[in-house]
Amino acid sequence: MYVEWRRLCRSGLRQLQNRSVPLYERTRRFRVYEPGVIPGLFQTADYARALMGAIISFEGYPDDTETAVAARMARQRVVYEGDHRFAVLLEESVLRARIGGPDVMAAQLGHLLVAANLPRVSLGIIPSSVDRAMWPVEGFWIFDEELIKVELATAGVTVTQPREIAIYARTFKALADMAVYGAGARSVITEAINALSRA
Repeated sequence: MYVEWRRLCRSGLRQLQNRSVPLYERTRRFRVYEPGVIPGLFQTADYARALMGAIISFEGYPDDTETAVAARMARQRVVYEGDHRFAVLLEESVLRARIGGPDVMAAQLGHLLVAANLPRVSLGIIPSSVDRAMWPVEGFWIFDEELIKVELATAGVTVTQPREIAIYARTFKALADMAVYGAGARSVITEAINALSRA
């Protein structure tokens, strides 16, 4: 299903945050690939505020930034409660894309280091220097084997066709095979933090 953001967000971004809560609560296995931003489940409030504020300004949506941020923060409870597992892949460029300025970004990357140590979270970073066996694609979230959510510039796409879900699963595996984890991922994040202080 293809639904334009202007339709989903006509009353602001808070409603969009709340719509996905039942899906997040019932999902046991999350596979997340993001080439551009920190995933919402792992954002700090300041990072989310800067990002949502920019979206609202760019799109001309009603400004409900504070309630949308609060809804996003409340939705993060699935990371800490219940029986959920998260495999998260980020392109290194996500760590370098400064959203909210250097202080906000440094705090966000520090938060990401903490999240990477959570027992139910596997965080992989795809280094910009890696020899690519799989090219960067659009960001996508796999919810169990049930559906895929893809965010385009103009719309959200929900994929439920089993054949397409299998392709996204293969794509995720190919991307995951190029990522670094554990100490390697922490090193890439730490270098991004250090680069902020040199800027």
